[in-house]
Amino acid sequence: MSTDLEGLFSAFNATIGRSTMADAEFGETFRQMMAALVRFDYVVVFAYRGKERPIDLYSTFDRDEHIVFVTLYQAGPYLLDPFYHTARERREGVLRMRELAPDRFFSSEYYRTYYVQTGLAEEIGFFVNADEDITIVLSLMRRETTGVFPPAEFMTLKKVEPLVASMVRHYWSGLASRFDAQLAAGSKSKRRQGQNENIAPAEAVWRDLNLTSRETAIVELVLQGHSSESIGLRLNISTGTVKVHRRNVYRKLGISSQTQLLSLYLKNLA
Repeated sequence: MSTDLEGLFSAFNATIGRSTMADAEFGETFRQMMAALVRFDYVVVFAYRGKERPIDLYSTFDRDEHIVFVTLYQAGPYLLDPFYHTARERREGVLRMRELAPDRFFSSEYYRTYYVQTGLAEEIGFFVNADEDITIVLSLMRRETTGVFPPAEFMTLKKVEPLVASMVRHYWSGLASRFDAQLAAGSKSKRRQGQNENIAPAEAVWRDLNLTSRETAIVELVLQGHSSESIGLRLNISTGTVKVHRRNVYRKLGISSQTQLLSLYLKNLA
């Protein structure tokens, strides 16, 4: 598509003289900037810090879409999301989901039971590292009916990335206090329920299911969409050893499929 200069200048004009902007204001400014450059269907912005529940900063979803893309995502599936793991690695730049996803992601149970509900053809994210170990990811999404981003539009996004990163660091600074508040609220809830507030949600699931640290590492990679070969390379063990651990986990948990593994994981996470 051709650049909409009028729309682009209008978006920039909204920032002139503004030292601060509310989430919705800056999110809308970002949306207008991107709409002047490329075609997309949705925008969603999440802030990530370590293993903590991501904070949603802005989105363009309707009520029903928000449940799938935001509410349900924050409830636990984010822990299996390639964007979440890339944010934890503190990578920066404009990155495609399909380039970040594990080798078996698109045939994984997570993809079939959750991600497919989004109906997306492609997702591209601006990964911006901010202060206090926080990474902000601004996602542009295209539905299956729209198709993937053409190479020329992807290159346009890469060219505009330095400007987007600078604006994000300026207008979405100081998010640490929000994570701290969320963490404090979660700790109070855990204390009321008699849980250990120092254990992350995913870690608590495997601890409660009595898995070893090695078994935990393997099943998390399985659920993320890694093949046994990929897991072996990441953990520096043989493919055969990975398969033995997987069989032991299934026997220990009394299950026989990845479908049951994901169901058990999400049930205990909730």
